Amino acid sequence: MFKDLVAENRSYRRFYGEKPVSKETLMDLTDMARIVPSGMNRQAMRYRLSFTKEENALVYSTLGWAGYYKDWDGPVEEERPTAYIVCLHDLSLGKPIALDAGIAVQTIALAAVEKELGCCILLNCRHEELFCLLHIDKERYAFCGVIAIGYPLEKVQLEDMKNGDFHYYRTTDGVQHVPKRTLDELIIE
Repeated sequence: MFKDLVAENRSYRRFYGEKPVSKETLMDLTDMARIVPSGMNRQAMRYRLSFTKEENALVYSTLGWAGYYKDWDGPVEEERPTAYIVCLHDLSLGKPIALDAGIAVQTIALAAVEKELGCCILLNCRHEELFCLLHIDKERYAFCGVIAIGYPLEKVQLEDMKNGDFHYYRTTDGVQHVPKRTLDELIIE
Protein backbone atom coordinates (compact mmCIF):
# COMPACT_ATOMS: atom_id res chain seq x y z
CA MET A 1 0.00 0.00 0.00
CA PHE A 2 1.34 3.45 -0.89
CA LYS A 3 0.75 4.86 2.62
CA ASP A 4 3.01 2.13 4.05
CA LEU A 5 5.73 3.09 1.56
CA VAL A 6 5.43 6.73 2.64
CA ALA A 7 5.51 5.79 6.35
CA GLU A 8 8.67 3.72 5.83
CA ASN A 9 10.37 6.63 4.06
CA ARG A 10 12.17 8.10 7.05
CA SER A 11 15.42 9.97 7.61
CA TYR A 12 17.74 7.13 8.50
CA ARG A 13 21.05 8.19 9.96
CA ARG A 14 22.78 4.86 10.56
CA PHE A 15 23.29 2.17 7.94
CA TYR A 16 24.95 -1.20 7.45
CA GLY A 17 28.28 0.11 6.19
CA GLU A 18 29.37 -3.29 4.86
CA LYS A 19 26.38 -3.54 2.47
CA PRO A 20 27.18 -1.55 -0.69
CA VAL A 21 24.63 0.10 -2.94
CA SER A 22 25.54 -0.47 -6.58
CA LYS A 23 25.83 2.07 -9.36
CA GLU A 24 23.04 0.20 -11.14
CA THR A 25 20.73 0.69 -8.16
CA LEU A 26 21.55 4.41 -8.07
CA MET A 27 20.85 4.59 -11.81
CA ASP A 28 17.46 2.91 -11.25
CA LEU A 29 16.61 5.38 -8.47
CA THR A 30 17.66 8.33 -10.60
CA ASP A 31 15.64 7.01 -13.52
CA MET A 32 12.54 7.34 -11.32
CA ALA A 33 13.32 11.04 -10.85
CA ARG A 34 13.88 11.44 -14.58
CA ILE A 35 10.23 10.77 -15.40
CA VAL A 36 8.52 12.95 -12.76
CA PRO A 37 6.77 16.25 -13.53
CA SER A 38 8.98 19.31 -13.89
CA GLY A 39 8.18 23.04 -13.93
CA MET A 40 7.66 24.14 -17.53
CA ASN A 41 8.97 20.64 -18.39
CA ARG A 42 12.52 22.04 -18.32
CA GLN A 43 13.87 18.89 -16.67
CA ALA A 44 16.74 20.83 -15.14
CA MET A 45 17.58 18.45 -12.30
CA ARG A 46 20.98 16.74 -12.56
CA TYR A 47 22.56 14.09 -10.33
CA ARG A 48 26.08 13.19 -9.29
CA LEU A 49 26.24 9.58 -8.09
CA SER A 50 28.72 8.43 -5.46
CA PHE A 51 29.14 4.73 -4.63
CA THR A 52 32.86 4.10 -4.07
CA LYS A 53 34.41 4.22 -0.61
CA GLU A 54 36.78 6.98 -1.71
CA GLU A 55 34.11 9.30 -3.11
CA ASN A 56 31.68 8.49 -0.30
CA ALA A 57 34.31 9.63 2.19
CA LEU A 58 34.63 12.93 0.32
CA VAL A 59 30.86 13.50 0.30
CA TYR A 60 30.53 12.51 3.97
CA SER A 61 33.24 14.99 4.97
CA THR A 62 31.06 17.91 3.81
CA LEU A 63 27.82 16.91 5.56
CA GLY A 64 26.23 17.93 8.86
CA TRP A 65 24.12 15.24 10.51
CA ALA A 66 21.08 15.37 12.85
CA GLY A 67 21.20 18.83 14.37
CA TYR A 68 18.91 17.86 17.27
CA TYR A 69 21.43 15.28 18.49
CA LYS A 70 23.79 17.69 20.24
CA ASP A 71 26.30 15.03 21.33
CA TRP A 72 26.43 13.19 18.00
CA ASP A 73 28.57 14.17 15.02
CA GLY A 74 27.06 11.62 12.67
CA PRO A 75 27.39 7.92 12.06
CA VAL A 76 30.63 6.14 12.88
CA GLU A 77 32.53 4.87 9.86
CA GLU A 78 31.00 1.37 9.85
CA GLU A 79 27.47 2.87 10.04
CA ARG A 80 27.79 5.40 7.22
CA PRO A 81 25.77 5.35 4.01
CA THR A 82 27.28 3.36 1.18
CA ALA A 83 26.03 5.68 -1.56
CA TYR A 84 25.00 9.27 -2.19
CA ILE A 85 23.14 11.17 -4.84
CA VAL A 86 24.10 14.83 -5.06
CA CYS A 87 21.10 16.71 -6.46
CA LEU A 88 21.79 19.69 -8.68
CA HIS A 89 19.94 22.16 -10.87
CA ASP A 90 21.35 22.96 -14.31
CA LEU A 91 21.48 26.78 -14.32
CA SER A 92 21.73 26.88 -18.10
CA LEU A 93 18.02 26.01 -18.07
CA GLY A 94 16.98 28.92 -15.85
CA LYS A 95 16.58 29.61 -12.14
CA PRO A 96 16.02 26.66 -9.80
CA ILE A 97 12.43 25.71 -9.04
CA ALA A 98 12.35 24.38 -5.48
CA LEU A 99 9.33 22.22 -6.19
CA ASP A 100 11.25 20.36 -8.92
CA ALA A 101 13.94 19.37 -6.44
CA GLY A 102 11.35 18.33 -3.86
CA ILE A 103 9.47 16.13 -6.30
CA ALA A 104 12.66 14.50 -7.58
CA VAL A 105 14.23 13.91 -4.16
CA GLN A 106 11.04 12.46 -2.66
CA THR A 107 10.61 10.19 -5.68
CA ILE A 108 14.15 8.86 -5.26
CA ALA A 109 13.58 8.30 -1.54
CA LEU A 110 10.32 6.42 -2.12
CA ALA A 111 11.92 4.31 -4.85
CA ALA A 112 14.73 3.50 -2.40
CA VAL A 113 12.25 2.27 0.22
CA GLU A 114 10.72 -0.02 -2.37
CA LYS A 115 14.21 -1.55 -2.78
CA GLU A 116 14.51 -1.95 1.04
CA LEU A 117 16.97 0.91 1.22
CA GLY A 118 16.84 3.92 3.49
CA CYS A 119 17.74 7.54 2.86
CA CYS A 120 18.56 10.73 4.65
CA ILE A 121 17.94 13.89 2.67
CA LEU A 122 20.53 16.47 3.69
CA LEU A 123 20.70 20.18 3.02
CA ASN A 124 23.28 20.76 5.76
CA CYS A 125 26.27 20.54 3.45
CA ARG A 126 29.30 22.67 2.75
CA HIS A 127 28.34 22.47 -0.90
CA GLU A 128 31.08 24.73 -2.26
CA GLU A 129 33.63 22.33 -0.76
CA LEU A 130 31.63 19.37 -2.10
CA PHE A 131 31.61 20.88 -5.60
CA CYS A 132 35.37 21.29 -5.43
CA LEU A 133 35.97 17.74 -4.17
CA LEU A 134 33.74 16.18 -6.84
CA HIS A 135 34.76 18.58 -9.62
CA ILE A 136 31.25 19.98 -10.08
CA ASP A 137 31.07 23.26 -12.00
CA LYS A 138 29.63 25.84 -9.56
CA GLU A 139 28.88 28.24 -12.40
CA ARG A 140 26.75 25.65 -14.18
CA TYR A 141 24.98 23.91 -11.28
CA ALA A 142 23.10 24.96 -8.16
CA PHE A 143 23.08 22.74 -5.08
CA CYS A 144 19.69 21.18 -4.25
CA GLY A 145 20.67 18.59 -1.61
CA VAL A 146 22.37 15.30 -0.95
CA ILE A 147 20.56 12.00 -0.55
CA ALA A 148 22.49 9.58 1.67
CA ILE A 149 21.53 6.00 0.79
CA GLY A 150 22.13 2.61 2.35
CA TYR A 151 20.57 -0.34 4.09
CA PRO A 152 19.07 1.09 7.31
CA LEU A 153 20.55 -0.09 10.58
CA GLU A 154 18.15 1.73 12.85
CA LYS A 155 14.46 1.57 13.54
CA VAL A 156 12.40 4.73 13.18
CA GLN A 157 9.11 5.06 15.00
CA LEU A 158 6.49 7.68 14.20
CA GLU A 159 4.43 9.03 17.07
CA ASP A 160 1.90 11.77 17.66
CA MET A 161 3.46 15.11 18.55
CA LYS A 162 2.96 16.20 22.15
CA ASN A 163 2.76 19.83 23.25
CA GLY A 164 4.01 21.08 19.88
CA ASP A 165 7.44 19.46 20.36
CA PHE A 166 8.66 18.49 16.88
CA HIS A 167 12.19 17.43 17.90
CA TYR A 168 13.10 13.88 16.96
CA TYR A 169 15.07 11.90 19.52
CA ARG A 170 16.82 8.56 19.98
CA THR A 171 16.15 6.34 22.99
CA THR A 172 18.76 4.15 24.66
CA ASP A 173 17.55 1.13 22.68
CA GLY A 174 18.64 2.96 19.49
CA VAL A 175 15.12 3.67 18.21
CA GLN A 176 14.71 7.06 16.59
CA HIS A 177 11.36 8.63 17.51
CA VAL A 178 9.83 11.13 15.11
CA PRO A 179 6.87 13.20 16.35
CA LYS A 180 4.23 14.02 13.73
CA ARG A 181 1.34 16.45 13.97
CA THR A 182 -2.10 14.87 13.87
CA LEU A 183 -4.23 15.18 10.76
CA ASP A 184 -6.69 17.38 12.67
CA GLU A 185 -3.90 19.90 13.31
CA LEU A 186 -3.18 20.19 9.59
CA ILE A 187 -6.68 20.74 8.25
CA ILE A 188 -7.93 24.32 8.26
CA GLU A 189 -11.72 24.74 8.33
